[in-house]
Amino acid sequence: MTSRRVVVVGAGMVGLSCAWSLQDYGVEVEVLDRGRVGRGASWGNAGYVAPSLTVPLPEPSMLRYGLRAVLDPASPVRLPVRADIELVRFLVRLVRHCTGRRWSRAMDGYRMLNAQIFDAFDAQRRAGVDAPVHEAAVLAAFTEAGQATGLLHELEGVASAGQQVEVGLLTGAQARAAEPNLSREIALAVRIDGQRYLDPGAYTAALAAQVRARNGKITEHATVTGVDRHAGRVRIRCADGHRDADAVVLASGAWLPELAGDHGVRVPQYGGRGYSFTVPLRRPLQGPLYFPAARAALAPRGASAARVTSIMEFQRPDAPPDRRALVATLRAVRPLLEGAEWRSVTDPWVGARPLTADGIPLVGPSATEGVYIAGGHGMWGVTLGPLTGRLLAEHIATGATPAPLAWLDPLRSGH
Repeated sequence: MTSRRVVVVGAGMVGLSCAWSLQDYGVEVEVLDRGRVGRGASWGNAGYVAPSLTVPLPEPSMLRYGLRAVLDPASPVRLPVRADIELVRFLVRLVRHCTGRRWSRAMDGYRMLNAQIFDAFDAQRRAGVDAPVHEAAVLAAFTEAGQATGLLHELEGVASAGQQVEVGLLTGAQARAAEPNLSREIALAVRIDGQRYLDPGAYTAALAAQVRARNGKITEHATVTGVDRHAGRVRIRCADGHRDADAVVLASGAWLPELAGDHGVRVPQYGGRGYSFTVPLRRPLQGPLYFPAARAALAPRGASAARVTSIMEFQRPDAPPDRRALVATLRAVRPLLEGAEWRSVTDPWVGARPLTADGIPLVGPSATEGVYIAGGHGMWGVTLGPLTGRLLAEHIATGATPAPLAWLDPLRSGH
């Protein structure tokens, strides 16, 4: 093992999991984050740990739904008024991957990962990461039966790839019996069994506490401006100076392109910004609740509130929040829930989820010796972070290349 000291850039689920796994091999780690621990895309995530829903983003129905959605000002999918050339290139590549053949090929890779998701979380918790992970079905609810066609087709594709999927269909009355917070607008629900959920803020805080307890260092508000080779080691340049290390892991989420482009990563990436907030409920939410037509995912937060996440806004990660996006989410979700205290919404958040044009994460060595990539997880950073962090740590510490890493190669063309 040549990497005795590794700096990880990014303190979300992916970066912290990589640091934690490196410590299993006796590696000294320091984690740097431009903000606070777990307050980026991980914090805004609904917290689903749902292998049945962890699939490639680009797929054929996106083309049919996408154009109609973008033209609707009330839609949960939004483009900026003026698209920059970077976004145009990204969307062109994204469209190229919206074919059944490419989706199925990518799903074969996701199947390899999805089979190991729960084991990766269980390993962290057995070793002392003190945060709950709840077992529950995901309930996907619809106001019209026809709206469920897309989700059912997607789940059929997941099953066709060889992954186990347990699904049940519920009438509106059965759905309301299972989840009393649903309104009478709901006509049908799809119950996806055998999934889990967690509170991402609490989980990343517990993971960070374990990294520190195992003698790791975490530095917040440290913006990394560049990474290069210097005197046989890797130099990480920050606004306040620099660090030298044997290796660096770039796990900086939507800001990854700013650092990874100098190290041979050419797969187009862009930030898919999401908005989220917490709303109090009169009755506890029974488990994860998904409204596919509204592109909204809900999960319990404590005994009497739900975290609502929605919107896919193609926008630069540092652009100011668009209040219209939050209004669109409220308008879409309000008729679907009963007993929500809409005047008491708290903790509004906006953040960018790091998307790749081919819908496949970027995990593995870059073209520069000692520089590794861990990003592009899209909406699945919380779900996949413990696993991809473990796979990359194994490669860095031992030189072994677990099978999924070849598929996640950051140096692939992305065409």
